[in-house]
Amino acid sequence: MKSYNQPHVVPLTKLGESATGYITVGDSNMVPFSIKRTFWTYYTPENIVRGRHAHHQTEQFLIAVCGKIIVNTETADKQIQTFVLSDPTQGLYIPPNVWHTMQYSHNAVQLVLASTDYDEKDYIRNYDDFLSIWGK
Repeated sequence: MKSYNQPHVVPLTKLGESATGYITVGDSNMVPFSIKRTFWTYYTPENIVRGRHAHHQTEQFLIAVCGKIIVNTETADKQIQTFVLSDPTQGLYIPPNVWHTMQYSHNAVQLVLASTDYDEKDYIRNYDDFLSIWGK
């Protein structure tokens, strides 16, 4: 089992067949937190980098419902990882305290499941602040 203090990809179940289509079902076993909020991003120009923040409390689960999303993460202990989400049968868990950025193909649709309601105070939007708060 993966550590829940590190970003990691979680495989999701795919049901169906090519002749009739597929469905991926999410349940409480898929995400290691109770979902309080969902949102999605779409039609993001390919040259735009989104995210550029970390959270004090919020856990997130990212799914590329369509298209491709490149997610770069950095943990407080300076572990840098790049994840390419291009399959709707996988999700990326991002714990609190992780700086992350996302870049999208133009047709990408990203679904985000979050553990908290929106609160601007939960965001760390300045990289130097992230390092001073969480850096070792």
